[in-house]
Amino acid sequence: MKRKFLFSFFETPQGKLLLQQEKKYLIHSISVGCKQTILQLGGLGWEKDFIDCTLYKNYSILDAKGKGCEEAQKIRANSFRLPIQSESVDLVLVPHLIEFDVNRFQTMREIERILKPGGDVIIISLNPWNIWVRLQSIWNKKMSDSWRSYLVSRSRIADWLKLLNFEIKITSEFSIDTIVNTPERFNMGRMTFFSMAYAVKAVKRQYTLIPLTPVKAESSRLVSAIAGLKSTTHRNNEK
Repeated sequence: MKRKFLFSFFETPQGKLLLQQEKKYLIHSISVGCKQTILQLGGLGWEKDFIDCTLYKNYSILDAKGKGCEEAQKIRANSFRLPIQSESVDLVLVPHLIEFDVNRFQTMREIERILKPGGDVIIISLNPWNIWVRLQSIWNKKMSDSWRSYLVSRSRIADWLKLLNFEIKITSEFSIDTIVNTPERFNMGRMTFFSMAYAVKAVKRQYTLIPLTPVKAESSRLVSAIAGLKSTTHRNNEK
């Protein structure tokens, strides 16, 4: 599927309603401080509707074609090979990129690499089970070739995140007039046909292995200590 299908979809009446819902969601989901580093993968052009680029000085948009809000810092590169230092980003925004990315799992690996431990990622994607999304893709065949193999479900995204040691905080569904937020522990699985898109917010976890001291070594030291104590007692008795 070609990504310009997304911009064509947002021109439809249903797409315009979805766009408003996603803007509202992003405004409330960006919870990092103004001095923290935010990276957005894939330019949209309406970023100023959900983030103030003059306030967030460390906000950048990475797009291979240079798309995105003019006021934001731009990085021309591929999402599957990010020219970003490891563990240097506090928040990664991925609005409608994964479903158009041939190398999307490698992109997910790159996101995990550049995020700081405890950093967040927000992924927004079209719902492959929505009837209107499917119909729109059929009507726009020139922009949506091979769409069946590109659209990815929310459960698949969740599996990839867990495989990369992310902990999902909350998932959201966007319908025409509502946003339904669901904590991961109450996630019911497959999305409804009425949701045109979904969002997944997750945090990167880093676990430190604590080495365990072998029990055998502890026992040998204890035996040596007891033997030494008996030897000292025996010598004192001889005296």
